[in-house]
Amino acid sequence: MPVPRVMAGSLVLLAALAACGGAPAGAPQPAPTTPQATSQTSAATPASSTPAVPDQLKFTAKTVDGKELNGADLAGKPIVLWFWAPWCPKCQREAPGMAAAAKEHAGKVTFLGVAALDKVPAMQQFVQKHGLQSFQHIADEDSAVWKRFGVTAQPAYAFVGADGKVDVVTSQLSEEDLKQRLSKIA
Repeated sequence: MPVPRVMAGSLVLLAALAACGGAPAGAPQPAPTTPQATSQTSAATPASSTPAVPDQLKFTAKTVDGKELNGADLAGKPIVLWFWAPWCPKCQREAPGMAAAAKEHAGKVTFLGVAALDKVPAMQQFVQKHGLQSFQHIADEDSAVWKRFGVTAQPAYAFVGADGKVDVVTSQLSEEDLKQRLSKIA
């Protein structure tokens, strides 16, 4: 029995929203990468007062408010990069927890949002709507920073220790798992 067009269209939309592991039709897609590593270590600078800069942090980007950000400036401190997209239901549900975690760990862990798969006005609106102004967000319109970390879908995270060790998580985290990972790198 053929499926009515309205029902078929609704099923496609429902499947796309439920997955939230990629971009909506027509949105830019990050290029596929080789298998995603869950832990990566960058070469440390031996016996130097300059902190080791993991390769993934060697980038410059614009924030959603138009400022230049140099990833290498973040080296030597614990950092959490949160990869999100404005239209993603999972990201929308996670936003309040990320805002709370950033405030709780202020001064101990640097938070950086990495928004992609949409345009800057949508990213700015997401930050405003969800109260995420306590930390910076990159407008990664071409997904260049996502690619540096091997991220192809959202939400995802990169935990960078002060020692330069990078741990990338490419699936959604529970609040408890996020807390554990934060206490580990703080």
